[in-house]
Amino acid sequence: MLPYKNYSGKINLLKTGKLSLVDNLKFFLNKINENKHLNAFNFVFEEEALEQAKKVQAKIESGNYGKLAGLVIGIKDVLSIENKPTTCASNILKDFKAIYTATAVKRLIAEDAVIIGKTNCDEFAMGSSNENSAFGPVLNPIDNFRVPGGSSGGSAAAVAANLCDVALGTDTGGSIRQPAAFCGVYGVKPTYGRVSRYGLTAFASSFDTIGPFSNNVEDAALVLEVISGNDENDSTSSKAEVPALANLLSLNGTKLKIGIAKEYFGEGLSSEIKEALENIIKKLEADGFEIKEIHLPHNEYTIAAYYILTTAEASSNLARYDGARYGYRSESSASLIEMYKSSRSEGFGNEVKRRIMLGTYVLSAGYYDAYYRKAQKVRRFIKEDFDKAFKEVDLILTPTSPTVAFKIGEKSSDPLEMYLSDIYTTSANLAGIPGINIPVAKNSEGLPIGMQLLANQFNEQALLQMSYYIQGNII
Repeated sequence: MLPYKNYSGKINLLKTGKLSLVDNLKFFLNKINENKHLNAFNFVFEEEALEQAKKVQAKIESGNYGKLAGLVIGIKDVLSIENKPTTCASNILKDFKAIYTATAVKRLIAEDAVIIGKTNCDEFAMGSSNENSAFGPVLNPIDNFRVPGGSSGGSAAAVAANLCDVALGTDTGGSIRQPAAFCGVYGVKPTYGRVSRYGLTAFASSFDTIGPFSNNVEDAALVLEVISGNDENDSTSSKAEVPALANLLSLNGTKLKIGIAKEYFGEGLSSEIKEALENIIKKLEADGFEIKEIHLPHNEYTIAAYYILTTAEASSNLARYDGARYGYRSESSASLIEMYKSSRSEGFGNEVKRRIMLGTYVLSAGYYDAYYRKAQKVRRFIKEDFDKAFKEVDLILTPTSPTVAFKIGEKSSDPLEMYLSDIYTTSANLAGIPGINIPVAKNSEGLPIGMQLLANQFNEQALLQMSYYIQGNII
């Protein structure tokens, strides 16, 4: 067991000499070794992490240290770290080493965080179960026969199993929030543009976001604060001011208005999840929070619009993996065209191929207007639904997933059923708004139940404040 509950407790122990950072890191390294069967990490940077721990320990002793000094962090294997493998859990990049470090990771290192390794994920972040990795599936630490969720399953499993303090993941359609729900941890998807995507291997460029997994709201707020902010290397990163999120967690008596959309509580939602969320809603109402019914009329189109637009962007983004410039190259090719075909056929997994083909289809001359253009219009309607809702309420409360973690292999043969796992999360990415998963309960089998809060663009502060209140007073 760790002798602290959050980073604030950890830094106090480190400053007073009651905890050695090197010993703490060795604890995590041992835990990773003991839990190899979870397959949460693709790469562990043991020597470098130990060296960094010694340096940070000295900085703490000198009194001159960063905001995250001694926080041990895992990084999803789609984010670049200079001279380290960045494989995106794909055979097509199995020998590739990054030539620069992603901005989000740089900002962690600049504040004296210790990077322990790269976490497993669905190939190119495409999946809802972490079964699509060239490194093999990640197992859910709560029940090893179940999936941890995807695509950031390795990051969620690592935090849930105490293999690191915090982990970074990415969320294109729910890939932070859904695995956080399945593994019983907190997971934050920030507003699109809040965190620089520089150094993130693109899946769908207008959807991708980077955010933290943690075991408490305080650490999530602190890490999000550090990695947020404008970056000249990413033209989509926002210049909006970043509040001191970690110092603004108290509501100070403010009673926020919380919206409940009936569209999220209908057919397909597990009765146990529905009951757990209804209990939370009753407690919030009893505590004086106004609960208001709202409507998101275009919610039923989110999955269709999401999978048309993201596959279109993926087919474009993944065109660069052709075997010619870097990454895997097939050796059984007699011509350039054959080399392209063979390299991509052998290097990509089935799910990635499926999405590339879907994306190529919806962008093709005869179908562009029928699918892609129409989906873009639907995206605008979904955004307008949220704009209207946030004029009436401060936050929207929903389930994170329609079910708890499902069994490994249960949905692998039915892609559509797998895609529907994201039914409550994709809308936030279509609209570019922030969301968080809060682990609020367990079902009759002891599996975590997650609740999602959504806020208006760049209102992560309200999202974290409400989550902090729920963490301390409701669950």
